[in-house]
Amino acid sequence: MANLSPSILLGKGTGDWADAYVKAAELVAQLTLEEKNNLTYGIATTENGCSGNIPAIPRVGFTGMCLQDAGQGVRFTDFVNSYPSGIHVGARATLKREINSWNKTLAHDRAWHMGGEFRKKGVQVALGPVVGPLGRVVTGGRNWEGPSNDPYLGGVMGAESVRGLQDQGVISSVKHFIANEQELYRNPTLDAENRTVQSISSNIDDKTMHELYLWPFQDALKAGAANIMCSYNRINNSYASQNSKTLNGILKTELGFEGFVVTDWDAQHAGVAAANAGLDMAMPDGQTFWGNNFTEAFKNGSVSEARLDDMATRIIASWYKLGQDESSYPKPGVGMPYNLSEPHDIVNALTADARPVLFEGAVEGHVLVKNVNKSLPLRSPKLLSVFGYDAKAPDAYMPNGQNILGNAWAIGFEPAISHFSDLSFAAAVIDAPYYSQVAFNGTLSVGGGSGASAGPYLSAPLDALQQRAYEDGTVLMWDTSDVPGATGLMEASDACLVFINAFATEASDRAGAYDDYSDGLINQVATTCANTIVVIHNAGTRLVDQFADHPNVTAIIFAHLPGQDSGRALVSLLYGDENFSGKLPYSVAKNESDYENFFHVGATTPYGLFPQDDFDEGVLTDYRYFDAKNITLRYEFGFGLSYTSFEFSGLEVSSVEDGIAAYPSGAIEQGGAIDLWDIVATVNATVQNTGDRTGAEVAQIYIGIPNGPVKQLRGFDKVKIPAGKSVQVSFPLTRRDLSSWDVVAQKWQLQSGSYDVFVGSSSRNLPLRSTLSIVADER
Repeated sequence: MANLSPSILLGKGTGDWADAYVKAAELVAQLTLEEKNNLTYGIATTENGCSGNIPAIPRVGFTGMCLQDAGQGVRFTDFVNSYPSGIHVGARATLKREINSWNKTLAHDRAWHMGGEFRKKGVQVALGPVVGPLGRVVTGGRNWEGPSNDPYLGGVMGAESVRGLQDQGVISSVKHFIANEQELYRNPTLDAENRTVQSISSNIDDKTMHELYLWPFQDALKAGAANIMCSYNRINNSYASQNSKTLNGILKTELGFEGFVVTDWDAQHAGVAAANAGLDMAMPDGQTFWGNNFTEAFKNGSVSEARLDDMATRIIASWYKLGQDESSYPKPGVGMPYNLSEPHDIVNALTADARPVLFEGAVEGHVLVKNVNKSLPLRSPKLLSVFGYDAKAPDAYMPNGQNILGNAWAIGFEPAISHFSDLSFAAAVIDAPYYSQVAFNGTLSVGGGSGASAGPYLSAPLDALQQRAYEDGTVLMWDTSDVPGATGLMEASDACLVFINAFATEASDRAGAYDDYSDGLINQVATTCANTIVVIHNAGTRLVDQFADHPNVTAIIFAHLPGQDSGRALVSLLYGDENFSGKLPYSVAKNESDYENFFHVGATTPYGLFPQDDFDEGVLTDYRYFDAKNITLRYEFGFGLSYTSFEFSGLEVSSVEDGIAAYPSGAIEQGGAIDLWDIVATVNATVQNTGDRTGAEVAQIYIGIPNGPVKQLRGFDKVKIPAGKSVQVSFPLTRRDLSSWDVVAQKWQLQSGSYDVFVGSSSRNLPLRSTLSIVADER
């Protein structure tokens, strides 16, 4: 698509943006060319520790903007909480389309409390939530920041996060737009001959773009997101920050985006081209391409002043829409000290009412995937033993996504061989790169990079277990050395807990989906201990086949990244004070080879200085791919056990009126055509708790759209059910839920035909099946 004329892309102030646009237009009309220009790029400052700053314009009452990381809490400051990560939010799956009386949506609550902390710290733009990457690359370094590998789950959780943040008056920056699926080649680099190697190009077709990667962004826009952040990668060989098809064409025209577009940090690669393609703000510093050069571009006509007015209006309108012009909104960066190590004024953003959300959020993101002979919950064990590097609190520093070297970016990490010189079962991997994905210095509560956060404390598993041992009169012993040698302790224990992790960080993809050292550690303990329980704090998909079938491995928990309440939450689950209800937001295969090409594209690219990644699989990622290839999984998408059991029955599928229009015809407001969200069918089912204790089940509905994947998630509902009782769940299906993207008409299409309907507890446990017939009018 050629660059669209900026004159037809002006934000229109439709829907609930109308008042903000009127105010913004009045303010922008008072600005000089230089003042409007200064709104479009960040400035360096030592006045605060914000990731990015837009200067104030005092004469018109604009107070400026502080932009700050991240999606798991306010980064690089004190007196804030470290919340469960994106992947933990996806695993807990507490979705309701509306907030109902039985359980408020934890995704919304988490974001609301987090937004309150951003606000108190003087942050106008919170750089989150993450809904891309979408987990296409199984070892992607940033997969943990987003909620799921599935666009539907990611979209709903992302939308709730947007609402929660913006209900506090904080602009949410939804990222990373778009098709940013690996960290390798994310930025231009120099090769051995000092030549520039460009960022990876995600080569993606129009149908895949809409049905997969754009889906969660569209949900976030519908929820009111006021900012979109561009990704680092190229898209079909055009950088995301200057790609007119994605910014002007899809985002601002097709989806009617009224807010402003910002670069990821240092992701701008052009001046005039970026402005005309739809970029509105460059961060953290726009002097290289904009600044004085930008002023000249407006004067000589390279960029129209109408485009500059639009950029400024979008920024100011977002500021007005979130009420940041009000005197009650804190001064930008007021709680973000430039240097935490020096004396500074404390702005305490901690509140007591956030504590239940932090705890419940941590609890519900744990996923129990194996529990042989009801090994869990623990029942007042006399002797409990703990093994593994992930059990204890970090040896130094608060947790902030650090690996063993305390390097928050974990680039080029190579541990000394002597550190494992006596580790016989790890000898084969001493020289392997797997150590870059293991945090040996203590329990992993959050991943690394700009998504990391540090809370006021950390409840490590070993600390929480010691407290419980004190309360119960249990003898708790531990050996967290590299080579645990307490064989007698293993034999005598009622249960042996082995803690491992899988570290991931921005700027570096994981070396693989498992590591031999950790798997060897588990097998060493299990060889002697008849009741070995494995806990994995994993920043992404983690394979378990080297120990999952060991007869002495009786339970496995994917604990994900729970934030500061990690240990407390885990212990409440281990002892049955709380019941497991989390579900996997990704599929776990048996072998890395089962993923075929879903690893990052390395230096084997045939294009030398222009790395290419062809998304040839289309929409067939994660469970769609495994379904299409009929691959047997270890644990499927949506899977998770409970201490009770459930049965499904009573499937009811409503009909769709014959002659329904095949294409939406409604007006475009932010989020797209407004009738895409019309409910066109409803599916009901009954879930019964057949066990002996109260528990929560996540009922899931999948739809097989004609000519599409076998099935796709199109709804889920988490219901808490007392033992022996039943609850009816209802899944309203929108036009968008049942549509596929028509590349010719460039619209979502309801096809005539039979749609398969599946309801159950995971993507491969769907006992209720029916069909939905649609006769569409394609005129």
